[in-house]
Amino acid sequence: MTDEGPQPRSVITALPAYVPGRPPTPRPGLTTYKLSSNENPHPPLPAVVRAAADAAAAMNRYPDMGCTALYAALSRRLGVPAEHLAAGTGSVAVLYHLLQAFCDPGDEVVYAWRSFEAYPIAVSVTGAMSVQVPVTADGRHDLPAMAAAITDRTRAVIVCTPNNPTGPAATHTELVAFLEQVPPHVLVVVDEAYLEFVRMADRVDGLDLQRQHANVVVMRTFAKAYGLAGLRVGYVVATEPVAAAVRACALPFGVSSVAQATAIASLEHEDELMARVAGIVAERDRVVAGLREQGWDLPDAQGNFVWFGLAHRTADFTAAAEEAGIMVRPFAGEGVRVSIGEPSANDVLLKVAAAFRG
Repeated sequence: MTDEGPQPRSVITALPAYVPGRPPTPRPGLTTYKLSSNENPHPPLPAVVRAAADAAAAMNRYPDMGCTALYAALSRRLGVPAEHLAAGTGSVAVLYHLLQAFCDPGDEVVYAWRSFEAYPIAVSVTGAMSVQVPVTADGRHDLPAMAAAITDRTRAVIVCTPNNPTGPAATHTELVAFLEQVPPHVLVVVDEAYLEFVRMADRVDGLDLQRQHANVVVMRTFAKAYGLAGLRVGYVVATEPVAAAVRACALPFGVSSVAQATAIASLEHEDELMARVAGIVAERDRVVAGLREQGWDLPDAQGNFVWFGLAHRTADFTAAAEEAGIMVRPFAGEGVRVSIGEPSANDVLLKVAAAFRG
């Protein structure tokens, strides 16, 4: 007998904490900006707001657990069978479900590091083990090293492209070569959360990879380019058995009626949203060019953010940015990720960065 009361599993107490981007503290006389969460700075489109309001009017009813209309819209948009889709409350949720479906305690999941900080949490919750392969000096996935890290215990490999928080994206050619080295029973999760922001030659075509390889799972979200971060809608495209396994693990009625309706409306107004994305990309390019003119050595930025590899100066830069009114996302001892926001916010970043270099 013990007097300690119920105790969680040891793996839960050892989980690293997910650290969200901090909002700015209002300060009299100073305009503040949140550049810490990779959010779309634009407000939702009026048509999307109307869809949300219409769906909210029926909030006394459960949502469509099968996401029927959303899957039909995605099927038309992506050219994939609806049976190959599985949605959840953000791409993080579908990753959790995927790993729950395929990983037993002691199995291994390989991914780059540093990469998205939810990966080690999602892996650990299942009882599986993380195998973290360091990114290269310029923030890229070391795909040959990741292939070499695969063992008989590996059940999944995660490729975040563009990589959050460092910014570079893999090329399609690189992933094709990588997949040739991965055993067919090992899942390869291509996390394309920032796909719409990529502007480079030989861009990854995750859907093409998925059509060619039964072990490829493409993971996407409506949070970034589509501006639905507050409603949580993500999905995977996979073979029918893999998608069915993800759906089997999903929380019943997890994707709300409002979230489903706004995702469908966003697909219907995709041209307007992609025009906004083009504007964010133009701002990203302006910021990157300005920073490089100041002398900053930055990784290639293919998402809606830039990465400063500051090491021991991370806390100092974070404090300087906050003093100027912008909240950034520090990774202690490694660097700072700064989201691309509205032009006025980006102007503040450029001033902070110039002053910091002295």
